[in-house]
Amino acid sequence: MKRQWNLISALIVVLIIAVFSVINVEPVTVNYLFGKAEWPLILVIIGSVLLGALLAGLIGMMKIYQLQRALKKTGGEIDQQS
Repeated sequence: MKRQWNLISALIVVLIIAVFSVINVEPVTVNYLFGKAEWPLILVIIGSVLLGALLAGLIGMMKIYQLQRALKKTGGEIDQQS
């Protein structure tokens, strides 16, 4: 049941972001280190959301990997003590 609520919550967040993005279609100036560019605000918003989600996912995967390694190490120590 928790997984269904997570899916519903994610869909609501995506819907809010999509509506917010579609409302903001004016071009904006994006400053890079090497220059400037005019981009529609919808692309800036969607790009920022995607990069944020990717970064959060990568950090979460790294944490899961670290916990799995610690669990394997601890499990091996417990087996040796028995």
